[in-house]
Amino acid sequence: MTRSGDYLGAMGHSSRLDLYDPLVRVTVRERRFKSRLLSAAALRPGFRVLDLGCGTGTLALMAKRALPAARVVGIDADPVAIDMARKKAAREGVSIDFHVGLAQQLPYPNHFFDRVLSTLFFHHLPHEGKLDALSETARVLTPGGELHLADFGLPANGLMRAAFSLLRKFDGMETTEDNVAGRLPEMISRCGLINVRETASYSTVLGTIRLYRAVQPGGNDPKPD
Repeated sequence: MTRSGDYLGAMGHSSRLDLYDPLVRVTVRERRFKSRLLSAAALRPGFRVLDLGCGTGTLALMAKRALPAARVVGIDADPVAIDMARKKAAREGVSIDFHVGLAQQLPYPNHFFDRVLSTLFFHHLPHEGKLDALSETARVLTPGGELHLADFGLPANGLMRAAFSLLRKFDGMETTEDNVAGRLPEMISRCGLINVRETASYSTVLGTIRLYRAVQPGGNDPKPD
């Protein structure tokens, strides 16, 4: 398997990435949960939007289609995935900045992005990698900016737990442990973001996908008691 830092790429190896988009489409209700995440993100003209762990660029493209006036940036550690994302954007004739880089060492200034979006990425990271990526997310968000994250979470029932156990054997028991234990919201809070809440959940053939929203302190959102 190919790793970049602490990151295990989608499909485990770049040579399998041609299978990633069709597999995701048929297994995890991709369009439905990504559309819900974008709706919750409430993008506005002029926003700077980062797709963290963007893979082949599907979410970044959806964001740009939804709001052409936003500046959309995608970053992923896998150069093959980034090449595929750039080709997809070129075919659609849209301008998206795709960068090769690590979520744990983002090459962007402090308080640069109004929204950070991430889908099906964090379960590829080990515990410390998740915390580092979330800390970097907090660093690059503007005051009042928001993280919108979708990933596998606490299984909704025994069937979902069994489904996710199959994926865990492929993606790694260690990297998925925080997900199956439902720790992502607490980890987001530990890294400095506030008002963490679940906005939706979906049962899929690979497990329960949960959507979360969190806010960078300093905007108009009231701080928790």
